[in-house]
Amino acid sequence: MKSTTVLGSREPIKRPPKFRLWLMRGLYFLTFIGLAYETWEYLLFPTEPLDYLSGVAFSFWAAYATLMGIGIRYPLKMLPLIFLQLAYKAIWALTVYPPMKAAETLTPAGESFYSICITAVIIDILVIPWGYVFQAYIKPFFKLKREQV
Repeated sequence: MKSTTVLGSREPIKRPPKFRLWLMRGLYFLTFIGLAYETWEYLLFPTEPLDYLSGVAFSFWAAYATLMGIGIRYPLKMLPLIFLQLAYKAIWALTVYPPMKAAETLTPAGESFYSICITAVIIDILVIPWGYVFQAYIKPFFKLKREQV
């Protein structure tokens, strides 16, 4: 099995097993397909001019979807995209949904998005190779010894 190293580190980092990489590729693919068509169509063929905030949001999601497409080929290099997805959906589900529900201002679209968020958070947690994340991201982050450049 091949190993990779973190820049400047002498410790080899074990790559996740192939099945985990294929699970990640599946997640990248589903996100790419589910998001790219809708966002790029909306940007390239708008039915009306976009306002500032809608333009920013759709531009972000189009870029995000495109990068998720790249993740199909490079699952470990694009892993921070899955972190982003996990973070924003968990934050939305924990901070936006409860006040909307309590104020009884929740729409069917909001309820549907909540279900999508909860499902995506669970899938992200299951798909992320946590051993690799610890070795490649968390452990080097807390390394206090200054590396020679």
